[in-house]
Amino acid sequence: MPSLKEIKTRIASVNSTRKITSAMKMVASSKLHHAQVMIQNMLPYEDLLERILKSFLSSEADAQTVFSLERPVKRVALIVYASNSSLCGGFNTNVIKMMQQAIEEYKSLGNDNILIYPIGRRIAEKVAKLGLKSGGSFLELADKPNSSQCIDIAKDIMDKFNKGELDRVEMIYHHFKSAGSQVLTRRTFLPIDLSEDFTADNDRDLSSNVVTAKAQEYLRKKKSKEYQSGESVPLNDDFIVEPDLKTVLNELIPKMLHLMVYTALLDSNASEHAARMVAMQTATDNADEILRQLNLQYNKSRQQAITNELLDIVGGSVNN
Repeated sequence: MPSLKEIKTRIASVNSTRKITSAMKMVASSKLHHAQVMIQNMLPYEDLLERILKSFLSSEADAQTVFSLERPVKRVALIVYASNSSLCGGFNTNVIKMMQQAIEEYKSLGNDNILIYPIGRRIAEKVAKLGLKSGGSFLELADKPNSSQCIDIAKDIMDKFNKGELDRVEMIYHHFKSAGSQVLTRRTFLPIDLSEDFTADNDRDLSSNVVTAKAQEYLRKKKSKEYQSGESVPLNDDFIVEPDLKTVLNELIPKMLHLMVYTALLDSNASEHAARMVAMQTATDNADEILRQLNLQYNKSRQQAITNELLDIVGGSVNN
C-alpha cells in the first residue's frame, strides 16, 4: 500500500496534468470558434456558387469538359488533410488509415503512379515513411488556412489532370458537422460528376461549441424545424450563355474546384480543433476521477494511520 507521501505526490502530479488539459481544452475551444467563423463567412459564397453551377449544369445537356470525362485510371492523386500536432484523439490516425486503404486499392498501379498532396505534418511524415511521391510541403496550411495556397494546389492538380498526368484525384478529410461530430470523408475531386449534388455537405452546425449528446440533439431538431419553415426558392434555369458554353464552364468549374480544396481545408481545421477539445475534455474528466479516487485513498490511509496511533497509545496506557 502506498504511503501518504506517495499519494500526496501523485495528487499534485495529477493536479498539474489537469491544469494543462483544461487550458488546452479552452485554447482548442477558442480556435474552434475562429474556425467556425471562417466557415460561416465562406458559406454564402459557397452555397450560391454551387446552386448556380448545379442549376446551370442540369439545364444544359451538352455541359461537358475535360474535367468531367471519365477515363481509364493509370495515375491517381490523393489530397489528404491532417494536422501538424497531436493530442486530438484519433483524428490523425483515422485519416492515415483511410489513406492507407485508398493506397491499397490502387496498389496495382504501383507507388510511382500514386501522388499524395499531404496537408499536415502527420501525413507528410507517413508519406515519407511509406516512400510515396509527395506533391509538395503544406505544413503552414494546416495551421493557417488561406485560399491563395489552396488555389495553387487546385491549379497544379487541374494542370496535371488536363495534361493526362493524372486520371483520378480524391480527397480524404474530416467533414465538420458539429463540435461533437466530425465525419471522415473520402470524396472524388476529379473527374467531376456533373450530376452530383454539391450542396449535400452543407449540413454544418456552427451555432455552438457544446459537445454533449442532449445539446447536439436539441440543436439538430431546432435546425430541422428552421429548414422546414423557410425553404429556399430554386434558381431560374433559363440561362442565356454568353459568350459560349465552353467559356462559361471553363470559368465556373475551376472556381468550384478551388472552393472544394479550400472548403475541405476549413472542414479539416475545424474538425481538428473540435477533436482536440473533446480529447482534452475527456482527459480533464479522467483526471477529476483519478483525483477523486486518490483523495479517497489518501483520506482512508490517513484515517488508518490515526487509528493505528490511537491504538498504540491506548495499548501502551493499558499495559502501564
